[in-house]
Amino acid sequence: MKEFEIAFPIQHEPSEAELRQAAGRALGVKPERVAEVRVVRRSVDARGDILYRYRVQAAASGESIPPFVLPAYRDVRGAAPVIIVGSGPAGMFAALRLLMEGRRPVILEQGKDVHGRKADVAALNREQRVSTVSNYCFGEGGAGTFSDGKLFTRSSKRGDIREVLHQLVAFGADPHILVDAHPHIGSDALPRIVEQIRCCIVQHGGEYRFGEKVTGLEPVSDGLHKGWKVLCEGGSVYAAPQVILATGHSSRDLYRYFAAQGWPLEAKGFALGVRVEHPQSLINRIQYHGRFQLGMPAAEYALVEQVDGRGVFSFCMCPGGILVPSVTAPGEVVLNGMSNSLRNSPWANAGIVCAVNPGDVPDFDRYGVFSLLEFQRKVEQDMFAFSGSLRAPAQRLVDFCRRKPSQGLPRSSYQPGVVDAPLSDLLPAAVFERLRVALAAFDRKMHGYYTNDALVLGTESRTSSPVRIPRDPETMCAIGLEGLYPCGEGAGYAGGIVSSALDGILVAAAAAR
Repeated sequence: MKEFEIAFPIQHEPSEAELRQAAGRALGVKPERVAEVRVVRRSVDARGDILYRYRVQAAASGESIPPFVLPAYRDVRGAAPVIIVGSGPAGMFAALRLLMEGRRPVILEQGKDVHGRKADVAALNREQRVSTVSNYCFGEGGAGTFSDGKLFTRSSKRGDIREVLHQLVAFGADPHILVDAHPHIGSDALPRIVEQIRCCIVQHGGEYRFGEKVTGLEPVSDGLHKGWKVLCEGGSVYAAPQVILATGHSSRDLYRYFAAQGWPLEAKGFALGVRVEHPQSLINRIQYHGRFQLGMPAAEYALVEQVDGRGVFSFCMCPGGILVPSVTAPGEVVLNGMSNSLRNSPWANAGIVCAVNPGDVPDFDRYGVFSLLEFQRKVEQDMFAFSGSLRAPAQRLVDFCRRKPSQGLPRSSYQPGVVDAPLSDLLPAAVFERLRVALAAFDRKMHGYYTNDALVLGTESRTSSPVRIPRDPETMCAIGLEGLYPCGEGAGYAGGIVSSALDGILVAAAAAR
């Protein structure tokens, strides 16, 4: 077997015959003696002619390329249950792994199924009506369902990323996610995939229980067997030997419950800042060096700058995307980005955020382990207090950096609307100063990025959880709480769809052992 690279014009999808000819040249054999050829990676190269670069594996006659094979899902009717609290990526992929391990997942979700969520999300955008259990963060599929659906992660130590990607393709995702350097699914496709995952889990004997908000966790023991009793708001009670907590990065109720029980928690650094929205045509022009043509993928970017010992970086960049209200309670303004599969909105947006670590906010030290959570909440509430609604406080980018009022704001994709605001005063001073320096510096890497045609909106604050539930690295259980498995973003061990899914798989395997 041999691996090689080949390039094709970006509008040209190579045929099987073309790939075999290239493979034959790489192997030194005639194309008809190529037994197998497989694309393993595809990336855009805009340094000269705009190309797709393909990394290809090829095998000559008598050889083969080892396939990736997923373990089979087993029928788990009658098997011992594992309760999973939360149905986001961590919870869903934990459940799928439990099927492989022969354990019966019982998923408790405080929100609605994906179709019910759509109605609540529409009401949030149009009427600014906030449901605390069904919104852009909570409900079937978690925060990833209504998002760009980005599937890349920098961490491979958690497990084999292929397990996540191949399952997503089996449930209806475009097979290109298996090879694209920056794969994504899109908010229009994700709900259907999430529903197919649920159908698979139920068909194999697993259970979903929607509208079950967990309010209590009680360890139980009959002398021979240990386990957990899970109490829900409406009076329902569930019991199982193991419970997986996959509640997402906004699970503030869970943290408060842990604290009330005296169970271990840790303050954890996160990142806070703004959303910056440019015309997508401008980003295309910059990234494709003025050579963008119809049919090319919407250009994206990743930027980072060190300012006063802290990283300022782009987060969750959504080419051809829109901005959405990611609030989970009344009285706060929180923004996030999403894109559909075609990424064909006229706007591009990204979080531009600054790292905030424990000890950075001494005014909040009195909150102990919740110092950064209360800091996060205060910024979100200050944004709401200024606008008086879900409208996002906003400024033109150059005006923001210069502390100058904007004379009118450009159109925005954010449906609840925007209001002209002195964001420099609403943001914490240290965060604003680092953002101001970094945004101007980004123009050296992307000339034209620093422009008043771009809009800065507050606030991007749910990048990850500001609290961690510590767990034993061997058993994966919460410290001192046998059989209770915190995982994913809500536990402070992931950031994004793939890393959350991998953490769910890791924890489910530990629970099955």
